[in-house]
Order: sequence, then structure tokens, then C-alpha cells
Amino acid sequence: MLLLRVFLASLAITVPTYAAAYIGPGLGAGAIGVVLGVFGSILLALFAVLYYPIKRVIKRRRAQALKDRGVNETAE
Repeated sequence: MLLLRVFLASLAITVPTYAAAYIGPGLGAGAIGVVLGVFGSILLALFAVLYYPIKRVIKRRRAQALKDRGVNETAE
């Protein structure tokens, strides 16, 4: 009997019903803004984490290239 009740309850939950919902222009624009904000913050966090090591490598290579050419780095 308990198994029948669980089955009927799960069946009632999964059956689609009519939803009288309206997403107005304000809520739609807000939802789009939230999604873009989250996506942008993830991209910015990745950029911030990856930027510093890449900048150090580029700076080290530039300094090594200038040293190999015999150019004083402070002159430029």
C-alpha cells in the first residue's frame, strides 16, 4: 500500500500541468542581466587568475631578449 502511494505521488509530481505564468519585460531583462553578470564575473575571475602568470612570463622574456641584445632596460 505504501509503494502504491509513493508511485501515485511521484506520478502526480511528474505530470505536467498548466502554469498561468507571465514573465514581463522587466523580469525578463533582469533575468538576462543576472545571467550575463554571472557569466561575466566567471570570465573576469578566470582572466584575473591567468593574467598575472602570463604577464610575468612575458616580462621575463622581454627582459631576457633585451639582455641578449645588450640593451639597458632602464634606457627605454
